[in-house]
Amino acid sequence: MQLVYECNNEPVLTGDVVHVRNVPYVVERIVEPHKPSSSGRVWCRSMCEGKYFAEWFPSVIKATWTGRTDQGN
Repeated sequence: MQLVYECNNEPVLTGDVVHVRNVPYVVERIVEPHKPSSSGRVWCRSMCEGKYFAEWFPSVIKATWTGRTDQGN
């Protein structure tokens, strides 16, 4: 299973810079789904705004999982 960006199918990697609401974040951690109904999570660190962390669903950074076997895809 791999998390990829929807726009180009490239893998999401720690250290990638993503933008959410025009704010840049660095991907710090990727958490795989733990059951079929889960979408997993992406932990990111803000590059501004006080350097806080955020935890999002992959869809927030426009990413999706490929190769999921737990959903019969």
